[in-house]
Amino acid sequence: MIWRSKAKPKEVPTLWKGIEIRSIPEGYEILERYAIKEGVAEVVIATHSKEVVGPEYFAREVQLSPEETLAIEKLKDILSKELEPPKPGEEEDAKKMLLNTADKILKKYGGVLGKFNEESKNKIFYYLERDMTGFGPLNIMMEDYRIEDISCDGVNVPVYVWHRDYESIPTNVIFTNRDVLDDFIIQLAHKSERHISSAFPILDAMIYGKHRLAATFREEVSPKGSTFTIRKFREKPFSITELLASNLLSPEIAAYFWVLIEHKANILLAGATGSGKTTILNALSCFIKPRMKIVTCEETAELNIPSDNWVRFVTRESYGLGAQKTGEITLYDLVKTSLRYRPDYLIVGEVRGEEAFVLFQAIATGHGGISTIHAESIESVTKRLISPPMNIPPSHIPLLDVVALIERVSFTKPIEGKGYGRRMRYVWEVLDYNNYVMIAEWNPLTDSFNTYFSDSKVLNTIARKLAKTKEEVISEVMRRAALLRTFIKWKIFELSDIAREVYSYYTDPEQVFRKYGIEGIVSRVSIGESIEIQNAVKKEPNEAASLIIKDAEEVDEDKVVEIILNTLREHDGRYLLWRVFIDIPVPKKIVFNALKKLRKDGVIDIYQSTIRLKEHSTSV
Repeated sequence: MIWRSKAKPKEVPTLWKGIEIRSIPEGYEILERYAIKEGVAEVVIATHSKEVVGPEYFAREVQLSPEETLAIEKLKDILSKELEPPKPGEEEDAKKMLLNTADKILKKYGGVLGKFNEESKNKIFYYLERDMTGFGPLNIMMEDYRIEDISCDGVNVPVYVWHRDYESIPTNVIFTNRDVLDDFIIQLAHKSERHISSAFPILDAMIYGKHRLAATFREEVSPKGSTFTIRKFREKPFSITELLASNLLSPEIAAYFWVLIEHKANILLAGATGSGKTTILNALSCFIKPRMKIVTCEETAELNIPSDNWVRFVTRESYGLGAQKTGEITLYDLVKTSLRYRPDYLIVGEVRGEEAFVLFQAIATGHGGISTIHAESIESVTKRLISPPMNIPPSHIPLLDVVALIERVSFTKPIEGKGYGRRMRYVWEVLDYNNYVMIAEWNPLTDSFNTYFSDSKVLNTIARKLAKTKEEVISEVMRRAALLRTFIKWKIFELSDIAREVYSYYTDPEQVFRKYGIEGIVSRVSIGESIEIQNAVKKEPNEAASLIIKDAEEVDEDKVVEIILNTLREHDGRYLLWRVFIDIPVPKKIVFNALKKLRKDGVIDIYQSTIRLKEHSTSV
């Protein structure tokens, strides 16, 4: 084993003086450990077994012998003179060239550098790659897919990370020397092909891998010295089914957005920093019709649209110094330019300035628009929009169709060991300035979502355009929700795969249902019908059976009772009434009779269109 936890050796070579990497102290209990690179790098989450100090993040790397450390120092000196720094987009090729060149040098100058076996060479190559093309002592955090954010607040304090499972926790990496921290930030700036100095002490840039870097230099604006934050970019964006599987939103809400986006509705996603606005925006983009022209405008390239008919615009900062703004291209400029491309959908990464006015002008002329905004309520959304620098007239607010609020929330009880997560808290339709109607909300007691599609004005407008009834449009929302739920069951999580199925649905929806064997399950249960069934189950009139559309077949009713009970237990004892009729692939009459039996036996009750299991231990 290469991990020697009893001793306390230095776990980083002297290549990085001025940076302390602490070992796991005695008396700490390991909560979790996972490999970053098998055999050479791992992460350990540990906490003091007695004191309440919370979890800490320990980045652990394989130990080096003095000979290996010396060889690395000499190789770095040689390679830095022979190889050019990688250009943006060529980092992977640079890594291969680095390791190939290092291997040749070791073979050619083995007498000087030393003879090493394969295990030692792997360790040497790991540190070379880490220090010359990676992020040095922070490389483990950058490679850890569970880390969303890395921040250093100055010297002699731990580097902090935002971990998906443990939130904000300190690490075992500490910058102890101001000059080393300054040099590290200058290196980060070079990776982004940008400049930072005492003259220009603030940096906002993108480093390779599309990670967002914000930094300050020395004491010019930060009295405690240099600071930096790296907001990591997920190379593979979350798909809509991944978000549904994590319960960030429900299939019904996603299907509602699907119908809206198909008809070029205007949607604004609101929330605080890091709440998941851009993640949801990216996931919803798979619902845009394949032949629609999409133009995106962003300050940093974060969106990944699964469409060929997509034009991406990104802002550019000034080439000038001081007060000059030579060559600067703002988000406002991009949004203005995008209108000349006649987009069907204009997507703005985030509105915060005068570009919002141009976006509203675009949607007023028939373009579909989706964007995000920093806000914590529907009231704060409208206040920000009508206030400088956005200056949207109150009369333009009704141009928005929907506002959704995404939040980081605390759970009433842990879910999969987590006490918090991201949820789409509310969905509102905008009727007028200061006049909104709630379409969906998250229920914190059950971690489920309530929907009120019968109150929707947008669906009513879509129904009129299609010459259909509102009930038919709501029924279509439910059909699509059932399809999305089936995608989860089939584990279809790749963004491209989902986009392909969505595009197939636009062409031939019935064929898609047949493909997944769900044409018999989705029998067009509308909201109104589910309410009628609810009342029938409660009142138990003789006419209740007449509400059932399909004729009963020979199905084991006791088996359906068992399925309903298992479904309730899997969902914390609660389930939407209409979903039972969609999810169980048997005639409605059988489901109705099973529900009637369970209610008569006192096993369940029905309240506000929700089936509730009276006791989790009840069995039939």
